[in-house]
Amino acid sequence: MSLNTTSLLKAGALVASLAIIAGGAMWWFRDDIVRWFFRPTTSSIQEGVRATDNKNDIQTVAEKLTVPWEVAFIPGSIDILVTERSGTIKRIGANGVTYAIQGVEHTSEGGLMGLALHPKFAENKWVYLYYTTKNVQGDLINTIERYMLNKDTLSDKKVIIADIPAAANHDGGRLAFGPDGFLYITTGDAGQEDRAQDTSSLAGKILRVTDEGATPMDNPFNNAVYSYGHRNAQGIAWDDKGRLWATEHGPSGSQTGYDELNYIEKGQNYGWPVIRGDETHKGMRTPVAQSGDKETWAPGGMAYANGSLYFAGLRGESLYEAKIISANKVSLKAHFKGDYGRLRTVVHKDDMLYLTTSNTDGRGTPMANDDHIYRFTVDTLKN
Repeated sequence: MSLNTTSLLKAGALVASLAIIAGGAMWWFRDDIVRWFFRPTTSSIQEGVRATDNKNDIQTVAEKLTVPWEVAFIPGSIDILVTERSGTIKRIGANGVTYAIQGVEHTSEGGLMGLALHPKFAENKWVYLYYTTKNVQGDLINTIERYMLNKDTLSDKKVIIADIPAAANHDGGRLAFGPDGFLYITTGDAGQEDRAQDTSSLAGKILRVTDEGATPMDNPFNNAVYSYGHRNAQGIAWDDKGRLWATEHGPSGSQTGYDELNYIEKGQNYGWPVIRGDETHKGMRTPVAQSGDKETWAPGGMAYANGSLYFAGLRGESLYEAKIISANKVSLKAHFKGDYGRLRTVVHKDDMLYLTTSNTDGRGTPMANDDHIYRFTVDTLKN
């Protein structure tokens, strides 16, 4: 082989190597641009632990459930109550009782949803339920009822709030007793956006009532409404400073995204349908964090533990952690992304987080023995 030929081959190899390096650099540069362009409009979401990294730390509490929606722990017992959106309550524990709730209308997003035990449950045995049903005219409504749980029966039904607007979608549904002893309820706009801005309507709100359904004297609008301008809030939790937080579903369709995490204060307007995302308007609150228009969380239930809010993501298929920096700032991280499919509810109990899947709700891909309740320690999520 001549010297000229050898030189040409070496030169060609050098050019090829440089091209590969340059191509890799351009690929990295392009990827970086893509990551920047499709980032959430608030702080970026880091990826946390994956189930495959900690599979020995994730325990299965229950399986073969049908759209589990809420989880509650019976005081003085190892038993857990779980609502299934189809209209039953499963008692997970020694006796495995199932309670059927009459009149439940299971719709696309409605059905048997919220469940809360009275703070003095050990004394009065009161259980509160939120579910979709029909009134005497045959129209869908959401109602809140109280029952007494006595051994294996639910009895002494009492209506706490009737005629909350309902529809096939946007029904809210979360119940929780706050540190003040009042019952808080999230409702959706039931597909009629303007209801959220009407403080005389119970739709698109966070409500607050006594354990008998009466209006507390310091409620801001002389009715059950505590805050308004909500599209479809489905998660509420209080932090260690007693501050109330809520998750909320943003728009769907061509304007999908803009899911929200809000710091909730009495009497405040959270903007739907006037503002979304980071938009501002006089007299309206902008969310502390929101998903932007390139990502959808579809957030469900939420719990507080050790300085962070944890909320479940349905479409986002993640357990989101929002580390609280202040009432106006959080740092977001996503755990278990895609590992368990759609996630509905997260509950904190004795340094354990309980997480429910929602793969049988008609919008997911059921895995073996779905739906599940999983349990793991908060420390499992530490990297």
